Amino acid sequence: MLFNKKYGDKDMWPKLSVILLAYFIAGLAHAQPMVTVTKGFGLTLYASDLGDAKQIAVGDKGTLFVGSHKSGLVQALVDSNQDGRVDKRYVIAKGLKYPEAIAFYQGALYLAEEDRIVRFIDIEQRLRRPGRPKEVYSGLPEENKKSSRAMQFGPDGRLYITIGAPCNVCESEAPFASMLAINVHTGASEQILTGIRKVTGFDWSPEDASLWFADIGRDWMGDHLPPDEINKLVEKGSHFGFPYVHGSSVVEPAYDKPKNLKVSLPEYELPAHVSPMGLHFYRGEQFPKRYHNQLFIAENGSWNRSSKVGYQVVMLRFAEGKVVKRETVVSFLDGEFPVARPYSIITAPDGAMFISDDLKGNVYRLYYKGVEQTANSEEEIE
Repeated sequence: MLFNKKYGDKDMWPKLSVILLAYFIAGLAHAQPMVTVTKGFGLTLYASDLGDAKQIAVGDKGTLFVGSHKSGLVQALVDSNQDGRVDKRYVIAKGLKYPEAIAFYQGALYLAEEDRIVRFIDIEQRLRRPGRPKEVYSGLPEENKKSSRAMQFGPDGRLYITIGAPCNVCESEAPFASMLAINVHTGASEQILTGIRKVTGFDWSPEDASLWFADIGRDWMGDHLPPDEINKLVEKGSHFGFPYVHGSSVVEPAYDKPKNLKVSLPEYELPAHVSPMGLHFYRGEQFPKRYHNQLFIAENGSWNRSSKVGYQVVMLRFAEGKVVKRETVVSFLDGEFPVARPYSIITAPDGAMFISDDLKGNVYRLYYKGVEQTANSEEEIE
């Protein structure tokens, strides 16, 4: 019995309500998911309600552009008062089919949609009225939800785009499972590398201009196989193994590798199923020197696994041009509960780092505070 004759209904229920409310609040506080940040860093919410935020790009004036997949939107975010949080947002394009691949170069925004790439000129002066984009390339295969893409301009001024395999594991025709370099002025294209499965993160080293990229391994080989890969392009035209070899030594049972095929092996192997979506060399000055020019990876997290891994941003430390250590910088995984799924990362104009989240449609801002403290979501993410 919750009450008796001594108290009666009228007297007891207000007291009981207070007790139950106290237990409920205590339960919520205990269940609050935690985001852990390495000592000295802080994490704040830069923008929210962006749909499934995918690739991000920064304009010359600091505008942050955000692509999407299912949402069909490309948005622009502006922090006009420089307080570390967006106060203006604009829809650049909507109703598109999987516009996740975007890039900014010389004042223009480029995006891949369907079988083409289009360009919005002088975009930061036209955020309210972007105008009609101009097609610069039309040689892409028709998009489908299994063929991921990412774009970025290289040091040579060409637009590099990855076109993933349209399957879990299969032999597919070019330009699937490859990276192209496109001259956006002439439309000429060149296949730079092949034998990749799903590459949505790539960047050039600030120190030697070498091209690095992350490739996500196939599913349905168990919790621990195959490894996800961090690769480096040494020779143009190289084949990186898919679908015949995964990682350095996992042989694909469904397909035999052609005898004369030379495979470029990974520079570094990540654990299986962490899903390295974003890859970026930090180019700012805000972080301590040990982070300068180091390689950051956005691990989007696992689904084809009995327990969750990934859901974090890590740094790969280099020594003499080789990866020697992997360090967690931000973890969005609280036990088996993912608070976010980091997708793309990029250096912010002030030296902080932007992180897109395709789980909740957020963009986070990672910054250096200079004090030794481990942050959680309640304290730092506003």
